[in-house]
Amino acid sequence: MTTGRSFRNGSTPTVVLVHGAFTDASSWAGVIAELQASGIPVTAVANPLRGPATDAAYLAGVVAAIDGPVLLVGHSYGGVVITRAGAQPGNVIGLVYVTAFALEEGESVLDVTGRFPDSLLGPALRPAVFRTGDGEEAVELYLKDDQFPAVFAADLPRRLTSVAAAAQRPIAAVAFEESSPAASWKTLPSWYVVATADQAIHPAAQRFMAQRAGADTIEVDASHAIALSQPAAVAGHIRAAVTQAVQHTHPA
Repeated sequence: MTTGRSFRNGSTPTVVLVHGAFTDASSWAGVIAELQASGIPVTAVANPLRGPATDAAYLAGVVAAIDGPVLLVGHSYGGVVITRAGAQPGNVIGLVYVTAFALEEGESVLDVTGRFPDSLLGPALRPAVFRTGDGEEAVELYLKDDQFPAVFAADLPRRLTSVAAAAQRPIAAVAFEESSPAASWKTLPSWYVVATADQAIHPAAQRFMAQRAGADTIEVDASHAIALSQPAAVAGHIRAAVTQAVQHTHPA
């Protein structure tokens, strides 16, 4: 499998990290430090969390501005975004899903989660109304503060999860409802990190998506906040993906 794009010998991919709902780019802090220590160029984008079409278009613009190959890494809903954006820029050479949604064409987040046992996520959601740029009302979702630790980060100290709950970024409800028009894992090599103690995305759903994508998969005993609680394990799989993804390209 190749991307159809050639890069010069020795061209190290830039790792672009895409966070999911209820958090921000700082959730990748430990992973970034690990990758930087290995000499791997890395950037963490601010995912708008307004819906797959908007978020993927934003990410595609960021990626297109990078000179050289790119490895996209998505956590949770960030997987929806990289799956869609990966089909657009010509310099994406691989996809890494970190307890993330690797959707099929025509599939939504709700379609996937509906096939597996319920997680703690649904009852913990708190809807709120916001106004769009054209003045229309829309719904965004938060995690209830008192349920944030159990759902998102049960393996982190409570003093950290209480701060994370207060600083969480909401996601537009449409992000869970909108179907994906593309499944770029069909044409790009992919990797997956399953979080076996995840209370937001059921591990069975993760394994299903990883197997369907033919992803090189590892499993880690961690919560949904695996990038924060197990950054070395996550970074290790990303490092392996960087090495392997280059082998799928055609160096000039």
